[in-house]
Amino acid sequence: MAVRAAPLTRSEVDALQRRTVATMTLAQVFSALGNGSTLALGSILAVDLSGDEAFAGATTTALTLAPALLAVPLSGLAVRRGRRVALTTGLAGATVGTLLIVAAIVGRVFPLLVVGAFLVGLGSAVNLQARFAATDLARPERRGRDLSLVVWAVTIGAVTGPNLIAPGAALSSALRLPTEAGPFLISGAGMVIGALLLFAGLRPDPLLVRQELDSPSASATTPAASTRVARPSVRQGWAAVRESRQARGALVMLLAAHTVMVAVMSMTPLHLQHTSTDVHGGAFLTIVGFTISLHVAGMYALSPLMGWLADRYGGGRAALGGLAILLAAVATAGIGHATIPVITVGLVLLGLGWSAATVAASSLLVDAVAPVARVPAQGLSDALMSGAGALGSLGAGTAMALAGFAGLNVMAGILLLAAALYAALTLGRGRSRRVDSGPAVS
Repeated sequence: MAVRAAPLTRSEVDALQRRTVATMTLAQVFSALGNGSTLALGSILAVDLSGDEAFAGATTTALTLAPALLAVPLSGLAVRRGRRVALTTGLAGATVGTLLIVAAIVGRVFPLLVVGAFLVGLGSAVNLQARFAATDLARPERRGRDLSLVVWAVTIGAVTGPNLIAPGAALSSALRLPTEAGPFLISGAGMVIGALLLFAGLRPDPLLVRQELDSPSASATTPAASTRVARPSVRQGWAAVRESRQARGALVMLLAAHTVMVAVMSMTPLHLQHTSTDVHGGAFLTIVGFTISLHVAGMYALSPLMGWLADRYGGGRAALGGLAILLAAVATAGIGHATIPVITVGLVLLGLGWSAATVAASSLLVDAVAPVARVPAQGLSDALMSGAGALGSLGAGTAMALAGFAGLNVMAGILLLAAALYAALTLGRGRSRRVDSGPAVS
């Protein structure tokens, strides 16, 4: 990072923060396309290429396993080289993943499909890190708002992704490829655009500026990145979370919300296939795409409202409210499992609950951890959150086979109740506190 002659003023930091949020917001629109396509078609492709419904959750598991394994290394890259390099590197790997999925569809190679889905999961890791990148330079009282704006930006790309089936089919026809390949080609192009926007727009890098502001002298005579912030590790992240009741409560709510959302959502396309026995071909794929699109809209479209609620009423209360919405979602989907419109309502509620819990709990986690420990704690939370999602997806296939879609939702409800009870007790015993983002700037 370039050496500065003098510390940034508060107005300069605010201006850089606005530009950072604007850049990441635009990039998220394009980079989210790949995840939407994989979520909509993943379980169907997995069954088609493997020939076994037991592998229905394989692609979603791979999609969520990537950030679980790579979130901490990606955070380490951010500390050493900045958010710009870390985020663009992740999107480059995700782009390769979309091409591998296309190759798997063309060659009908199931293992290649799983590898491609794993690499596409790097896009999820980027989306997770992006929400924390929005808080690097945010004023403490605006963290929830800024974080939620970047989360909201995923709406356009993620909702569009599942609905790329029709234009993707036209592209596939023009290129003489299987119908399912087209959406992933479009997704790959979107990720390239997102990477270029981040690489060009995140200058100066918000995390490196944050490290500079947090350095003892608040000047660049000594590189802050090497003297102030250690390379993130799982141990450092856990130590930071363990020291705070608020951080532990936030982490539990993040894990529960993400596990339930991924488990129920990943099995919905397969359940719809069983329910819609009289609907075939393109019409059925349109139903799946529409349902998943509404679910994803619920996940992201109202995130600014969730951020405002977190700032106004506190991250803990807002996150517990999100868990309550998730309980309503699994009750609706479970009770109405035989009716497509009711399932769709349940999926929308599932998205809204995930949005409230994730935005609020993420903001709470940032508030609860000291500035020097934030990146390790963020990397740990992203890794565990994605790992929980992978386990939820993997277990969902087994639960679906044993107890059906209704039974899966009952299990999800039990997990949510346990997490809500733990978080309520933990946050109730802890004192509310908000940690500022380093020293004040002039």
